[in-house]
Amino acid sequence: MAAQLATTFTGLRFENPFLLASAPPTESDSNIMRAFDAGWGGVVTKTIGLHPVVNVDGPKTKFLRSEPDSPRLSMQKRPGAALHSSWNWELISDKPLDWWVPRIARIKQAHPTRILVASIMAGSGTDEELRNWQTLATACQAEGADALELNLSCPHMDRKDMGSNIGKDQGLISIVTQAVSEVARVPIWAKLTPSTTDIVLEAGGAFLGGAAAITSSNTFPSLPLIDPQTLEFEMNVDGLVSSGGLGGPAILPLSLAKMAQMTQAFPDKSFSGIGGVAEFAHALNYFLLGCGTVQVCTAAMLDHAIGPNIITRLLTGMAETMDRHGWSTLEDFRGIRRDRVVVHSRIRRPDAKAYHGGYETEGYASAER
Repeated sequence: MAAQLATTFTGLRFENPFLLASAPPTESDSNIMRAFDAGWGGVVTKTIGLHPVVNVDGPKTKFLRSEPDSPRLSMQKRPGAALHSSWNWELISDKPLDWWVPRIARIKQAHPTRILVASIMAGSGTDEELRNWQTLATACQAEGADALELNLSCPHMDRKDMGSNIGKDQGLISIVTQAVSEVARVPIWAKLTPSTTDIVLEAGGAFLGGAAAITSSNTFPSLPLIDPQTLEFEMNVDGLVSSGGLGGPAILPLSLAKMAQMTQAFPDKSFSGIGGVAEFAHALNYFLLGCGTVQVCTAAMLDHAIGPNIITRLLTGMAETMDRHGWSTLEDFRGIRRDRVVVHSRIRRPDAKAYHGGYETEGYASAER
């Protein structure tokens, strides 16, 4: 039987399990429709708020590159360098809700079988802010949004009651999620921050509040590097810099670790994996740990903004991998390596006489003179 790439996630049928994540590539209706034309199973809009925001003066996103024969890391473009990560300090959509509302309807009319997820954000410090979440949710679902992704993870918010500052507080996560669930007629996905002590607690708070799924993880808080020649941050405005979000290949192992913690704690819940995916071999890690969908950002940004070549590689890679292993659907292999992740004390130790340090000799000085 030929591999079936379609899947059902939080009650929604996806033609394939790959989504463009909420990010610059999804900041307009034209880009989103281009993404659906290219073959993406779903798209998450740039995060929508009630009021427009003003971004910092300067580039919103830069790309950190490494060299195969040098330890140098830099945002400077140079021949032979490979992508290490992306770095951004971009805020949510600079378009208000009334700009997005008719465009959500237009997108769904053009692509009724593709899944459009509306990313939304408000505060949590007052009842009025909680009502703002409800206003956003009601407006987006009324125009045809298939699901709502709650941005509880943006690392760039100064306000203590927004973004990742909510995502670090189990109680606030539950309160916000419950407020949205009171008005939601579509599935709620909670997008969590990796900048937390125990992401399992935060995931539990989201599920307690009524979330149907967790998206993880958003970018990791970080700073750009300082240029050793100029002594200036490689990304700055008037010499000043603030913490931004690190994404791309560098965060793949970090995001997988967060995901494994949650899928083991909640094996019967739904998870959408994000972080460092550019080909199916990367996405496969998330599926084997228990994810039902995977989202992509950095790789798509570098491929005509919406990743037409990336989605082609993902679909081809998934079909080939499933055929090779004899899998018919995603459910045949989802989560089958989740139980291989164990606490450190369960890893077998060698006999004392055979133990010589436990590391590869490459890169270490010889013990012999």
